[in-house]
Parts: sequence; C-alpha cells; structure tokens
Amino acid sequence: MKHLPWMTLGALTLAFAAIAPASAQEKSVAVTAIVEHPALDAVRDGAKDALKAAGYEEGKNLKWQYQSAQGNTGTAAQIARKFIGDKPDVIIAIATPSAQAVVAATKTVSVVFSAVTDPVAAKLVPNWEPSHTNVTGVSDLLALDKQMELVKKVVPNAKRIGMVYNPGEANSVVVVKELKELLPKMGMTLVEASAPRSVDVGSAARSLIGKADVIYTNTDNNVVSAYEALVKVGQEAKLPLVASDTDSVKRGAIAALGINYRDLGEQTGRMVARILKGEKPGDIKPEVSTKMELFVNPGAAEKQGVKLSEDLIKSATQVVK
Repeated sequence: MKHLPWMTLGALTLAFAAIAPASAQEKSVAVTAIVEHPALDAVRDGAKDALKAAGYEEGKNLKWQYQSAQGNTGTAAQIARKFIGDKPDVIIAIATPSAQAVVAATKTVSVVFSAVTDPVAAKLVPNWEPSHTNVTGVSDLLALDKQMELVKKVVPNAKRIGMVYNPGEANSVVVVKELKELLPKMGMTLVEASAPRSVDVGSAARSLIGKADVIYTNTDNNVVSAYEALVKVGQEAKLPLVASDTDSVKRGAIAALGINYRDLGEQTGRMVARILKGEKPGDIKPEVSTKMELFVNPGAAEKQGVKLSEDLIKSATQVVK
C-alpha cells in the first residue's frame, strides 16, 4: 500500500473538518450565579464536569463563560442581558434570583436553572411537567417535615424556630409560608428575622436571641454567603444552628440534612448535554435531586450549647471534625 504524501493528508483533514457533524462543532454555555458560596460553586463545577463526561470540553469543543452577580439582583439582570446578547446554546442560571433574571429576559435562548427551590412559585415554569418553553432545570427542593425532624433531634425541646432569610428571595418566601403551615402541627412556631442583604445576616440573627430556641436556615443565598456571621451569634448566645446546606456544617452549623450540590450540578450538566445534542428544553421535565445526606458537627454543637446523641452521629453521612 502506498503512503499518501503529507499535502494529500492535509487536504483530506480539511475536507473531513468541512463535513464534520454539528455535534463536533464548538458549543457555547454561559453560566451565571447570584453569588459565590460553596454550594453554588459546587453546582457550577459539577455541571462543567458532567459536560466534559458527555464530550463537551472547554478549550476543545466548548466555549464556557461564568459570571457571578455578587448577591446583587440588578447585576444579575445585567449579566442576563449580556449573555443573551452573546447567543450561547444554553444559559445555566444558578439560584432563584439569577434564574428569574435570565428567564425574564429571553423567550428564545435555552435556559437550564439549577439550585432553585420552587421553580413554579418563582414563575420559571408553569408546573413540574415539560414547560413547552425555552426553560427547564433542576430543583434543590427539600422535604421540610424531615428538616424539622432533624431540628428536634438536635434540640429536642425546641418550640420556637428562628429563621433568618431574605424576603426578596422567592425560594425563601416559599419555605417561610410552608413552615407557618407545618410547624403548628408539630407543636412549634416560626420566628422570622429579615436579612435583605448579606451584611444584615448577623444583626438579624442577634434579633432572635431570647426569642428562638434554635435557628434553622434554608438555602437562602444571602444567609449561606454570610454563614460565619450566624455562627458567631450561635456560639456567643448558645443559640443552636441547623442548616439545610451541608457545606454550612463545615462552616459551623451543628447539622444539615441536605442535597449534595456537586451531584446536583452534575445532574444539571447532563440535562444541558441533552439540549446541546438536540433536545428542546421545553420537552424536558424539570427534575428534583433525590439524594439526601446528613452532615453533623459535634464540635459546633458543643460551642452552641447542645450535645448530639450517639444515634444521630452514627446515622450521619459525614461527621465534621
């Protein structure tokens, strides 16, 4: 068999490139998050890894760009407009405020939300069925009855459940509404403390001293981004902290029954890959993460004036030292 000359090989390579299928051409994914904190960062990184596993790799056949709104909804809207102008194949919008900004700004660019507690209440999709719009995504919705059962295990005599949250964040408003209905059935009441900005988290927590037996935090982005301010109050006032974000346990919460946000990100990335391969977002049903993990921090419990039962510690997915 004769060897083809180099010039001929080069010409063949160019010819094959010209008729390469669309799937081999570069795709573009733009990612925005309302703020940077461990859970949302894990979603972003998990999505990127899942895309790589599906054959989409930055620097090869994927253009990847990321911007954080630094907790500012006005900035989130600016990022949304910029990304839509870039005409990417898919926008990944992480957390409710960023997802709302993107969905409000486009009816044509494919949008995949992630780490959104209630996409229906946030008006991202009409219901939990395929939306037949340009939007789908993955929710971090949690069963609140299980959250409150964990609170009882950490602080058995707790009657007054304090909650610091941003009243401007739709996912937190939904949780407050549901807790107001749920807690009386469990012999407990809700004590609210408003923190519209991250800098308000510490003072909101202090306002609960003497009014609450325990502070429960949902995945409110303002609160999670400033969790150390809560921990300071919890330790000084011996006011126990129970979270729904497992990364917060590493930062000083006593316990959390939550979603693995890295897994949530990978689930999101797999959904994005389906769209890059030709599926329409409106044909894909929104998903919920079902994998729950219990993290406990006995050291934090001691600093906040409670002792965890051996049964609770033994049942944990991870014991933070």
